Amino acid sequence: MTLNTAYSPEVWQTVTPHVCALGESPFWHPHEQMLYWVDISGKQILRANIYMGTVDTWDMPSEPGCMAPAASGGLVLALRDGVFRAPGWGGPLTRIATLDYDPAVMRANDGKCDALGRFWVGTIDETRTLHNAGLYCVDARAGCQTGAPAVTCKISPTSGMTTANGLAFSPDNRTLYWANTPSHTVWAWDHDLTSNTMTAQREFASFKPKPADWLPTPADANNGGYRGRPDGAAVDVQGNYWVAMFEGRRVCQFAPDGTLLAEFSVPLQCPTMPCFGGEDLKTLYITSARHHRSPAELAAFPLSGQVLSMRVDVAGLPVNFFVD
Repeated sequence: MTLNTAYSPEVWQTVTPHVCALGESPFWHPHEQMLYWVDISGKQILRANIYMGTVDTWDMPSEPGCMAPAASGGLVLALRDGVFRAPGWGGPLTRIATLDYDPAVMRANDGKCDALGRFWVGTIDETRTLHNAGLYCVDARAGCQTGAPAVTCKISPTSGMTTANGLAFSPDNRTLYWANTPSHTVWAWDHDLTSNTMTAQREFASFKPKPADWLPTPADANNGGYRGRPDGAAVDVQGNYWVAMFEGRRVCQFAPDGTLLAEFSVPLQCPTMPCFGGEDLKTLYITSARHHRSPAELAAFPLSGQVLSMRVDVAGLPVNFFVD
């Protein structure tokens, strides 16, 4: 497919000069008009006032995989060893749930809230050999349970997954998307929001695997023919699925039926996750990685690890808030 030349790498803007090792989990906070994201390897969460050009950082006790704003204020965060609540920026962290995995070899990864305020968290097998990543749903809504939030495993660690990514929901909340990055595949399920059931799993998008001899060649505009593998994702108001292609130098936009609509070239090797923001939700933000990348790649793509943005024609869905 020919790249959408209306969105060449030159249209991307640098949001902030702050560099992350592994930027992920961005969201636009509509009340604060600020962009939030995490640095997993750097063990920080960050927020930027786009209009003032300022960035706040907050050191975490372990790697933050994902987070979401809370309706009652503050944040919900999935750290390496559990799910925590913070009542406000820089405030105390209180563990509210523990997920069923060994934090010595696994951690939380991609996640976000659904429209009812449940916090979904995927995990990653850091050994890359156990293939026991899963997807969990943390429900802390009043009336659902007494005591601690209810934790439900929605995709079992026995399913053979390695790296949970690409979680997103359609505008009508009837479709749930989820990816296993190493398999180069995004799946879709029918999702009943009220009963929180997932049925009719099918392949939504698949990508050619990485060739065994592939190496990133910055001078090669075609990226050696390799298109990358699916990382984080977001959905727009038309139901299109936008996914960052790690090592692929691009963000792909898919129609709800899985048709590839466009590819947007990005001026770095490893985009990690998009989100929509700005007052009209027509600014696409993208986080990126530089952790474990070669010196040659970082020299060729000096923006690696930064957050970039570009204007798009269709608005995205607003962030869902955690309800407790």
